[in-house]
Amino acid sequence: MELEPAYFRQVAVRAEELEQAMSVPGAASNPRTFKELVREHQRLRDLTRASEELERLRRTLADNAELLGESANDPELEEIARAEKAELEAAIPGAERALMALMLPADPDDSRNTILEIRAGTGGDEAALFAGDLFRMYSRFADSRGWKTGVIDASPSELGGFKEIIFSVEGTDVYKTLRYESGGHRVQRVPETEAQGRVHTSAATVAVLPEVEEISEVEIKPEELRIDLFCASGPGGQKVNKTESAIRITHLPTGIVVACQDERSQNRNRDKAMKVLASKLLDLRRQQDHDKMANERKTQIGSGDRSERIRTYNFPQNRLTDHRINLTLYSLDQIMEGKLDEVIDALQSRDVELRLAEQMGSARG
Repeated sequence: MELEPAYFRQVAVRAEELEQAMSVPGAASNPRTFKELVREHQRLRDLTRASEELERLRRTLADNAELLGESANDPELEEIARAEKAELEAAIPGAERALMALMLPADPDDSRNTILEIRAGTGGDEAALFAGDLFRMYSRFADSRGWKTGVIDASPSELGGFKEIIFSVEGTDVYKTLRYESGGHRVQRVPETEAQGRVHTSAATVAVLPEVEEISEVEIKPEELRIDLFCASGPGGQKVNKTESAIRITHLPTGIVVACQDERSQNRNRDKAMKVLASKLLDLRRQQDHDKMANERKTQIGSGDRSERIRTYNFPQNRLTDHRINLTLYSLDQIMEGKLDEVIDALQSRDVELRLAEQMGSARG
């Protein structure tokens, strides 16, 4: 891959423009606009650093070639030079991929916070237990990244786990990291209630929604909402308070229903529920846009369709298989403790490869 000097001169000019814009008195008075400036500036800085690193590796490789030519009479020096050459040749393709990934158009949703919904599927109580395990896995992964999680609504099952749980994740590049988790998750293991030790298969679905930064991003007409109040409940259906602080909102045109009972304040529950509704409507709009763009569906790691089975968790074999990229890891015990980095890194790498292939194909066309 040859670097175009003119392109990187433009990057430098734009970075300087952004620095000036951010230094203007009062620039931070509009948090949303300022956040966009900071985000773009960071991307351009990362792009510049990646291009400089690639150039450094190439220069070092050229210097190494000269050294090899001069070390014909020095076996020890030649051995060192050849070892360095092998390391450089191995590092350059990775540096090229990293640079090209940064040159891809940024997805504006990447830096958004996220709302995750986990629902128990087929498998009864065991599916609910698995949904609880997934919630724990994502919570621990979020903790390892320094992200903040907060439960919005939950329907616990009587034997443990959840029939459904909705929670928010806030931090840096949350949606960019978790976006590939949408879909069907299947578990194969011996349930605690199984007396004969037979392996059962159960399932849960995960939906990953980019959180709206402002509810005004999505048009929601008050007359299209039905709002119901009820008393918050805990496991088994018992009332956990006597006031009708929990809220359920139905969006009549789409039939989308959201609820929140996590807060004791009715107003705070309403605010949270409205944010979930706005995120669901945004996600619905994005899904409809994707359906119209057949090409994009081909280059995605999965469609985000909740019915698509994306992953199998096989406990007897300590195996996780991601069916979209044919990835198999025999470290399920660690993954369930939140160590998802290897899985997510592989998904992101494959996604970048597909997008780069599409971009190069378009350029050739």
